[in-house]
Amino acid sequence: MEIYVVRQNDTVDAIAREHGADVNSIIEINQLAPPYRLALGQALLFPGNGSGQTETVCPSYPGSVFRSGYAYPFISPPVLNESLGYLSELAVFSYGFTASGDLIPPTLDDTWMVQEALHMGLMPTLTLTPLGADGRFNNNLVSLLVNRQSIQRRLVNSLAAVMLEKGYQAVNIDFEYVLGEDRDAFTTFVAYAANVLNTLGYQVSVALAPKHSDDQKGLLYEGMDYGGLGAAANWVILMTYEWGYTYGPPMAVAPVNQVRRVLEYALTKIPAAKICLGVPNYGYDWPLPYVRGTTAARTIGNVEAVETAVFYGVPIRFDQAAQSPCYRYWQYGVEHEVWFEDVRSWRAKFRLVEQYRLKGIAVWQLMKLFRAGLVLMETMLSSSPTESGPA
Repeated sequence: MEIYVVRQNDTVDAIAREHGADVNSIIEINQLAPPYRLALGQALLFPGNGSGQTETVCPSYPGSVFRSGYAYPFISPPVLNESLGYLSELAVFSYGFTASGDLIPPTLDDTWMVQEALHMGLMPTLTLTPLGADGRFNNNLVSLLVNRQSIQRRLVNSLAAVMLEKGYQAVNIDFEYVLGEDRDAFTTFVAYAANVLNTLGYQVSVALAPKHSDDQKGLLYEGMDYGGLGAAANWVILMTYEWGYTYGPPMAVAPVNQVRRVLEYALTKIPAAKICLGVPNYGYDWPLPYVRGTTAARTIGNVEAVETAVFYGVPIRFDQAAQSPCYRYWQYGVEHEVWFEDVRSWRAKFRLVEQYRLKGIAVWQLMKLFRAGLVLMETMLSSSPTESGPA
């Protein structure tokens, strides 16, 4: 596979001829829509002939990397089915729990997702979150759970029963905004859950907010003991995204310089073989000027971001420090700034997986298909076909 960055006056047909590529492959892999217009600076992935004007992407990891992806039960079945062909694990988002330790299933039925994952030879994983009725993470609910053994026993027993009933093979514990005073109790809960569920044949992973030091302040970080949680769980997922977020200033969602900083700290606490690197599958569109507390960005899919740049005829810039694409455009007298992911930004993150020999990656989330990214993932992180990836 090769990555080509669109230049002035390029067309899909001309690129295909110049690089010995099949035009239909370029269109399909990159999800180009008729009439197949391109944006200056757009990155395309396709099988080519190594003409010298592209960057060749080759398998460079010794063996297959663990590849996880999160999805809600309302995902489009065709999108899920195509995505599953590139994964090792499907994490269904999410189950909650009550103050007494009873599980709360997703609003929509998740059984079909578990069955599809099992059919494809993947590990279906139940994602456990302390989401309240308002859809926000509830740290009071976390405090109640981690400080009451009776509630923990009831919850873990409920998890085991649902997993046996539906066919789940693992649990991902995604507790965010854990209070600093609950740090050790949270670690103890994860260790307890892993001990019980491992005995029953189930795996347990835990999602970690992106810290870069032991004493980092903030509600996201103070309850996260990287060393303790890394030892307690079978593996961890670093949530290395949301630097750029809905209510924050315009910037890359996962700037690779910040991702590397978090990863290098994590590696001082957790073995590389237990770390999955979180990778975002989305971007944000901010109206300008940005006003803190007022401006709210719109979430945008990677393919949609490129289509927007094409529609408004604006070039896509690639920020070298963040290793992320971005652009600005005007709509109805309002200027917008967009940051998103493309094959170049995903490649930069996959290179970290290769460099540090991590367990794998975890994509948040699969709701909008990014076919070029999935093909790139298969190309870079699997040196040979596996039962969980296409030949």
